[in-house]
Amino acid sequence: MSKSYRDGLPISPEKFVDQLMRLKRGSISRRDFLGITGLGVATAVMARELGIMPTPAFAAENLGDRMSIATWPNYHDPQTFENFKAETGVAVEVNVFGSNEEMLAKLQAGGSGWSLFVPTNYTISTYKKLGIIEALDMAKLGNFDGSKEDARFTAEGTIDGTIYAVPKNWGTTGFAVNTKKLSKPMTSWKEFWDTAMAEGDGRTMVHDYQLTTIGNALKYYGYSFNSLKQDELAKAEELLLKVKPHLFAVSSDYQPGMRAGDAWMTMCWTNDGAQLHRDIPEIAYVLGKEGGEIWTDFYAIPKDAPNKPAGYALLNYLMNPKVAVKEHLANGAPSTDARVNALLPKEVLDNPILYPAADLLKPLEFGAAATLTDPGRAELMARFKSA
Repeated sequence: MSKSYRDGLPISPEKFVDQLMRLKRGSISRRDFLGITGLGVATAVMARELGIMPTPAFAAENLGDRMSIATWPNYHDPQTFENFKAETGVAVEVNVFGSNEEMLAKLQAGGSGWSLFVPTNYTISTYKKLGIIEALDMAKLGNFDGSKEDARFTAEGTIDGTIYAVPKNWGTTGFAVNTKKLSKPMTSWKEFWDTAMAEGDGRTMVHDYQLTTIGNALKYYGYSFNSLKQDELAKAEELLLKVKPHLFAVSSDYQPGMRAGDAWMTMCWTNDGAQLHRDIPEIAYVLGKEGGEIWTDFYAIPKDAPNKPAGYALLNYLMNPKVAVKEHLANGAPSTDARVNALLPKEVLDNPILYPAADLLKPLEFGAAATLTDPGRAELMARFKSA
């Protein structure tokens, strides 16, 4: 064998190092580097270790230098995206949304600019029906292992045997309360709404999101979180309009208000509840005993994604358990992936905010697909917000 192929490369080791230094200085592109050195699938693992591409699946793809993800407030470790940029050269722009309705409207309008987004379980069938979500090319997601996923939380990503979305994490919707400001113990949604109009007057926040705000108003009366019945929605509206003058704000980005002490109580998702309690121990997280929501958030790629190679690259990167465990430690939501759970500290797995007792989970409901586009709920939420 000639010297040029002695180390598995079509050029000498000295020449390879020279080209590598040119790449790191920005003198040549990744594509030029791959062409000059002859790196292909067989040596892509080595290239990844050198930090010049994310995974072997993208050895021949141009990822560009930027992409955009649509996601939820306080939902990622910013260092994850910095690390991804360092490995791939792709800068990630983060677009934050407060509801699935906002995400749907943006995608339906076209030109969202997103190459990856984070929809909730109940919305995926609608995205597929509307033809605005990509059937995932699983060959590009080598870090995903469906056999390690908890089936309780993953089914809605697969439709008619085709995978359209892969799980990010699961969680619940409860409420967070500052127990130094509101010392009377609360265990129910009835107590949440009643307190909002009494001791919590002017200090309570609810989501800017019809599924949870209407759903948890319905729980006040013992109705289904997903009800579409006109008489039951009318009762929920009556309660919401009664509460509205007493609220501090209607917003899905409620952590700033709670941290500043301006808000004393808020409708809250698992991850925010865990973050708030971790940093401010007097803020407790409560699941209403009447029930409420249990959910899974997924990663998905829009059909009109402007940079699909980078979308797949970031998604595959996020599916790496060593990356995902850092995300979960930062955002405080429980994982659906057994590989990630195996890497989490015992105190995280024993955290009752993240992993509530079975009797608290039992009455919770996954969101129903019909609620996303139901005009009755949409109009109710519009009237509530404008009141």
